[in-house]
Amino acid sequence: MTAIGVFGGTFAPIHNGHLRLALELRERLRLERVHLIPAGEPPHRDRPRVPARRRLDWVRLACAGEPGLVADACEVERGGRSYTVDTLSSLRRAHPETSLVLLLGDDAANHFHTWHRWREIPGLAHLVFAERPYEPAAPEPELQTMMRARRAGSADALHARPAGLFMSTHLPPLAISSTRVRGLLAARRSVRGLVPQAVIDAFTPEDLENLTHDEDPATD
Repeated sequence: MTAIGVFGGTFAPIHNGHLRLALELRERLRLERVHLIPAGEPPHRDRPRVPARRRLDWVRLACAGEPGLVADACEVERGGRSYTVDTLSSLRRAHPETSLVLLLGDDAANHFHTWHRWREIPGLAHLVFAERPYEPAAPEPELQTMMRARRAGSADALHARPAGLFMSTHLPPLAISSTRVRGLLAARRSVRGLVPQAVIDAFTPEDLENLTHDEDPATD
């Protein structure tokens, strides 16, 4: 069965940590492609000062030279709050016989139970949590029980059915966050090596003003 990865985020801005996670999991899980989906209006943080379509521009630039990575505009074009369950429902309608694999940092497990209609999400996609040693996962009990009962032992299991399984996989630590990038930009320091060069080259004075005055400290 064909498998497609789904990787969402604010991407303010997209950085090499995002790309490395997408590329590594694409290879490990034998995904045909990974859709990187900028949130139009993130539900769990204040709206970023950088407009959604500008963040989408950056994702397109970052994906341009990476076969298997796709910049997906679905949440930007849909408008309103960007709920993962709505995005997966749309992808499921478009790909009814495809394995959908939602790619998440393991820290997402800690607040997954707060997501809009979260219990419906495993019925739409598999969930793969990328373990990172500096962000320990501590899922709430109901989610832990669900994960134990539906744990996938291998990538083959994800390819055998369209949705419903959970997997954790370890990734080498790569301590990059959009929060760190914004802080460096605010301090007028280089972000070369942290952000794709095509994205850095595209930054305008307005982009830098918006990025360096983003008040939300959340790691994204």
